[in-house]
Amino acid sequence: MVAVDGPAGSGKSSVSRAAARALGFDYQDSGAAYRALAWNALEHGVDTEDADAVLASLDDFDYRIGTDPDDYFVRVGGTDVTQAIREPRVTGVVSAIARIPAVRARLVELFRRVIEASDRPGIITEGRDITTVVAPDADVRILLTASEEARMARRSAETPEHSARAVAEQLSSRDAQDSRVVDFMNAADGVTTIDSTNLDFDQTVSAVVDLVRTSRVE
Repeated sequence: MVAVDGPAGSGKSSVSRAAARALGFDYQDSGAAYRALAWNALEHGVDTEDADAVLASLDDFDYRIGTDPDDYFVRVGGTDVTQAIREPRVTGVVSAIARIPAVRARLVELFRRVIEASDRPGIITEGRDITTVVAPDADVRILLTASEEARMARRSAETPEHSARAVAEQLSSRDAQDSRVVDFMNAADGVTTIDSTNLDFDQTVSAVVDLVRTSRVE
């Protein structure tokens, strides 16, 4: 089991997925669950600012995620929401949902079930509090980070339709809101920091893969 934390725009998802592919592991994007729950709430008219209403919506939240890095999908019930959960309307409310302690506790249970269900040699799970809350006993725990400038540049490249200023404001807002719930900027004891500020994508993936392979040998 490999746990990866990091701030918005650090490359957690793309790097973790590529590293899982290289290692023959499964891959779990924990953020997708929060986004899928936000999408589900919006679709059913749930007030995303009402903690009790959001928590109640979990009772019939039929969530599925593809953990094969070559067959990634996110579904809610019979609906494929892989693309829909990235829409601005979902991004705009997901932090409000992720700040609810009871919701986080329920989704942590979900993440652990996905980890336990993996039948590959390992699974890489990435998100905000994976190394400290979801999987504090993971074989390898990584904080993947980068300078604010680097993170903004990468996110801008991913979303060319948005201005640099808009991207900067979105990243700062996400970090500020999520930092109220979890510390994803500082490595906890036993967590290895990989700073990708001066690394390209392939170099960052290699750094993760090499760390995992070295740690599993020792």
